Amino acid sequence: MACIVYYSLTGQTRKFVNKVAGFDKYEISSDKEAIEMTEPFIMVIPSYESHVYGDVIETAEEFLECGDNAQLCKGLFGGGNRNFAQLFCVTVKELSVLFDIPVLHGFEFQGSPLDVATLTKELEEIDQYEKIEH
Repeated sequence: MACIVYYSLTGQTRKFVNKVAGFDKYEISSDKEAIEMTEPFIMVIPSYESHVYGDVIETAEEFLECGDNAQLCKGLFGGGNRNFAQLFCVTVKELSVLFDIPVLHGFEFQGSPLDVATLTKELEEIDQYEKIEH
């Protein structure tokens, strides 16, 4: 079953992810050792100001480099603030290029009901695809 892997420094991303029902969630941070995933997942990563950006991208990169995590990551959801213009969701844009993982969606702050529905739909599609493959 698909799950959600996410990073949340301020709690906004955690609040967004917790609105999605029926899927396991795993929070990554620089304080935790990266674990090797065994199921497909969508990664939800926010973008922050430059002084914390390095920790976010480094933590996400280390996680994706662990075992087969990059191959199991089926897409990226980016959180951010549209006021940052071209820097909106910059973290997932960089991860997409580095690991060849598609950016599926961008959302602001804690996400809207549409953002929650979009993540839920993407997770359900992964589960449907996995059932067909097995």
